[in-house]
Amino acid sequence: MDVDMGRDGRQDTAELVHRPTRADILAGVRLRERRRRLHLVRWGLTGLFGTGAVLVVTSPESSAFSFVAAVFCAAWIWSIPHLQAHHALRTVAWQGEYRTSVGEAGIATETEHVTLVQRWSVFRGYHETRDHVVLLSRDPNILLVEVLPKRGLRSPQDGERLLALVGRHLPRV
Repeated sequence: MDVDMGRDGRQDTAELVHRPTRADILAGVRLRERRRRLHLVRWGLTGLFGTGAVLVVTSPESSAFSFVAAVFCAAWIWSIPHLQAHHALRTVAWQGEYRTSVGEAGIATETEHVTLVQRWSVFRGYHETRDHVVLLSRDPNILLVEVLPKRGLRSPQDGERLLALVGRHLPRV
């Protein structure tokens, strides 16, 4: 990985070493969902099927199948972000440990099998949570979400450096 040097000759990068977890991916999926306002659709449909289940129970001529189907649909729609995170984790977990370097040129990630370099121009902005820094892609559907888990940093100073680097190149969303 290339290492960028600042004007004063010091290393101006933040390094992360981690293995992806379901919580990491779920943080990215949830942020993407909120930015696209899909959480409103998901909760609306969950409420609709939940209301349908209540109406089926209170109806004198209802069937157990209708109740089970309505509850199943409500639970399935509510769990979509969790299902997406599970699927994405299965897709990337086999690659093992991720070594990520965030610098002036962008984000470089290496695993035993893959090297990926993403320039800052790929992203539209970032959002910081308690445990993650999530970067959202520039495309209209936000197909790419980069999650940088803070647990992968070596020290709190690395966390400050990471946020300073990201903040120099991307707006907070």
